[in-house]
Parts: sequence; structure tokens; C-alpha cells
Amino acid sequence: MRLIEFKMERPGLVKAGDQVQIIEREGTSSYSYIIDPAVAMSGCYMGRDRIKSDHGVVKEIKHNDRGYYVIVEFDE
Repeated sequence: MRLIEFKMERPGLVKAGDQVQIIEREGTSSYSYIIDPAVAMSGCYMGRDRIKSDHGVVKEIKHNDRGYYVIVEFDE
């Protein structure tokens, strides 16, 4: 199991237990991921750290003074 954190701009778009689909975006030297349809975005990952799965399960939603964070578990 692998946990990845995604930044979400507003609450209520997903909830714990939801299965989510992700889209991979290739940059010049890294990859980032978006929970489809434009729910939240991950940070950047090098090629060796790419996410192999195209879907995962939301484990929890965190909220702090910087915003909302979706923790997604991938089966890899």
C-alpha cells in the first residue's frame, strides 16, 4: 500500500472511502497527478516514484490553516 497526499482547494469534493481515478501529467523532469475530475492535485514525483495505479481509495481528509489535503491509498 502506498499513501499519496493531494491538495484540495475546497471541502466536500470527496470523502473517506471514495474510490477515485487519477490522471498523470508529465512535466519536463517530473510527474504530477490530478484526482479526476479536477478535485485535487499532488506534488511532483520523479520518474522512479511514479504512481503505477490509475485509481485509489480516499483514506482521510485533513484540514489545517493551509487548506484541505486528501490522503489516497494506492494498491502498489
